[in-house]
Amino acid sequence: MKQKTDSLLVEIADYVVDGKIESAEAMETAKNVLIDTLGCGLLALRYPDCTKHLGPIVPGTHVPNGSRVPGTQIELDPVQAAFNIGTIIRWLDFNDTWLAKEWGHPSDNLGGILAVADYISRKNVSEGKEPLTMEDVLIAMVKAHEIQGVLALENSLNRVGLDHVLFVKVATTAIVTGMLGGTKQEVINAVSNAWIDNSSLRTYRQFPNAGSRKSWAAGDATSRGVRLALMAVKGEMGYSTALSAPTYGFEDVLFNGNKLTLAQPFGSYVMENILFKVSYPAEFHGQTAAECAVILHEEIKERLEEIEKIEITTHESAIRIIDKQGPLHNPADRDHCLQYITAIGLIFGDIVADHYEDEVATNPLIDQLREKMVVVEDKQYSEDYLDPAKRSIANAVQVFFRDGSKTEKVERQYPLGHRFRREEAIPKLEEKFVANLETRYPEKQVKEIYEVSTNLETLKTIPVHEFMQKMVI
Repeated sequence: MKQKTDSLLVEIADYVVDGKIESAEAMETAKNVLIDTLGCGLLALRYPDCTKHLGPIVPGTHVPNGSRVPGTQIELDPVQAAFNIGTIIRWLDFNDTWLAKEWGHPSDNLGGILAVADYISRKNVSEGKEPLTMEDVLIAMVKAHEIQGVLALENSLNRVGLDHVLFVKVATTAIVTGMLGGTKQEVINAVSNAWIDNSSLRTYRQFPNAGSRKSWAAGDATSRGVRLALMAVKGEMGYSTALSAPTYGFEDVLFNGNKLTLAQPFGSYVMENILFKVSYPAEFHGQTAAECAVILHEEIKERLEEIEKIEITTHESAIRIIDKQGPLHNPADRDHCLQYITAIGLIFGDIVADHYEDEVATNPLIDQLREKMVVVEDKQYSEDYLDPAKRSIANAVQVFFRDGSKTEKVERQYPLGHRFRREEAIPKLEEKFVANLETRYPEKQVKEIYEVSTNLETLKTIPVHEFMQKMVI
């Protein structure tokens, strides 16, 4: 008797193959996600700890009609290209974020999507066929965001010690199988293998082991998704009860026997509500704390030595993830520390990627301020964080001085990148894109890339391989 396929696998496959994206807001937002994600990847190329991971596995490998890595001259097979692209776009932790019972960065899927789209387009052109367009890429992005984000609404991987990039792997596997022309059954086969892979542990994101793997973990996940998709469209079998099989399925082995559930049907909700990191490269639960600290900078910058206490009011998820005391060992540790982020904002009145490097971190004033910080939960903040109508990421900061005086309690419910502040954020997001382009390209190329990337109707019509050629340095 044939086993009944796990319903979650079927729902994902149905959405990938039959789902229509009709939301103009989702497509416009996908365009903004694209430019922000690529820009952050270009900025990451300034950092040798990132670029040491780039290139082919075997130096000198040549791949005809390969996939290009933006901001470089590298051409690779789509699996390794997905790792390269996924690594640069996640390295600085400075682009989009999704927060729910699980959190993560759905733009991580762009590593696999872009690599495969470029490969398909170049291959098609070489065979006299039509290439994919950037509209295909944007639609794939909306769907990948939706799969990862809806899975994250009710299924907390972090509470069982697993890392959120499992949802990246599942989403990339599903979407790329569809891009490669896979049938529903082939999507099911591919995605079942992604779940059976299980997940990397969250060890490298948590005290006392936070480290640089968190910056390439998404590249690893999205590239694995591409490999599984390529195998599936060549006929590799799947596993119909990969999730639910007693004792041996994902739910029993790794999810404490709990059932994976979908809080709502797949549509375009996640892309429409995605969070942008417009101003500060810091873990998203600390974004509003960063805003509060920067606001307070002018008032307290001449009184740093007089501070007795700094009170940070926050929500439960921030306490669980980024409330850290004691030594911080590397940039990956520091940009995931609520107290470090807040201290930098108070001291410098700004937060940039270089503030996490050793040269700045040795400033003794940072740890002096960290030792004076008290982190407390506001239950309303925690409730509003999970409220689907709000999805706030609230923080407040107040500084107390030894003479008994104190600042106002500065509060921010919603960061600049929240949907509620989208109109305010987009001009700044485009400024950020230009600044990131300027770190890599000459003025003429910056202007050309900006003009084709920021106009949705123009962008949608461009063949993928031509767009990727514009990104070659």
